[in-house]
Amino acid sequence: MNVNYAELAATAVKPEQYPTAGLPEFAFIGKSNVGKSSLLNVMAERKTLARTSNSPGKTRTINFYNINNICMLVDLPGYGYAKVSRLESEKWGKMTERYLLNRKQLLAVFLLLDIRHGLSALDRQMLDWLEHYSFDIVTVATKSDKVKRSTIPYRLKLLNDSAQVSSILTFSSETREGRKYLWDTILKKIQDNYRL
Repeated sequence: MNVNYAELAATAVKPEQYPTAGLPEFAFIGKSNVGKSSLLNVMAERKTLARTSNSPGKTRTINFYNINNICMLVDLPGYGYAKVSRLESEKWGKMTERYLLNRKQLLAVFLLLDIRHGLSALDRQMLDWLEHYSFDIVTVATKSDKVKRSTIPYRLKLLNDSAQVSSILTFSSETREGRKYLWDTILKKIQDNYRL
């Protein structure tokens, strides 16, 4: 999909700060430093729409990105960042949970997993939580450019066996691999839910 319009529509820590446009929303979640912000920049065809950093824990708010006035891509704080206090970590968790459980515009949650490291205990916990609440989950293995191409099928099988999901998409913010499939998935979900 060609992106002609992309902007940060809202930065929120509480529901009153969420955007009110009513556009369908797609949330992106994963461990700190899994590549969420880089993925969102590739999706939006912008280099600096979402702030990226080599230091994990950069996203500390819920960021809503309006794309072509057809949907919002929602960047949620990463989990598992060790260099914040337990209190701060719990605050991020409650903020994320409140958004996920109460946002009517939310159509799907994209769970990002680092292809290099497999499914962590925190990833498993997040996946179980999302499944418990019956979210529409799309599983994405990020950073596929960081491993040898010949090892990708094996790594995907390991992830798939441990996550036990129907499919896992590979994504690279460097090569843009997976971008088209992600957009096709998003547009199909909008079409299915809004019967455009």
